[in-house]
Amino acid sequence: MATVTLTKDNFEKTIMDNDTVLVDFWADWCAPCKMFAPVYEKLSEQYPDIVFGKVDTEAEPELAGYFGIRSIPTLMAFRDQIGVFSQPGALPEQVLDDLIKQINDLDMDAVRKEIAEHEAGEDHDHTHDH
Repeated sequence: MATVTLTKDNFEKTIMDNDTVLVDFWADWCAPCKMFAPVYEKLSEQYPDIVFGKVDTEAEPELAGYFGIRSIPTLMAFRDQIGVFSQPGALPEQVLDDLIKQINDLDMDAVRKEIAEHEAGEDHDHTHDH
């Protein structure tokens, strides 16, 4: 599957309707973004079961602002509608491939349990710095 352009109009539906979604926040003027694009496109062909989305931060400033994107490219990953990865910087092909395998191998029941425990802890313990 080729990459998909994500906008504020289709972003949420894309996350909700797919098991795994990668999102590349980029801009046309960004040299590292342009270097990362062919790597991202190539791997989108190798993983047809994963949605490889792209958000043009110039065209979609609301999305970039919502996710606190401060540098580009930034790659985010969602699995079962849960954000499981976010990191700025262009990744080499092998690193991106390894990351995709790690995301596919996540035990999402354990992730959901960890989130629930974290949220429960926040309700009861306000002495920590989070």
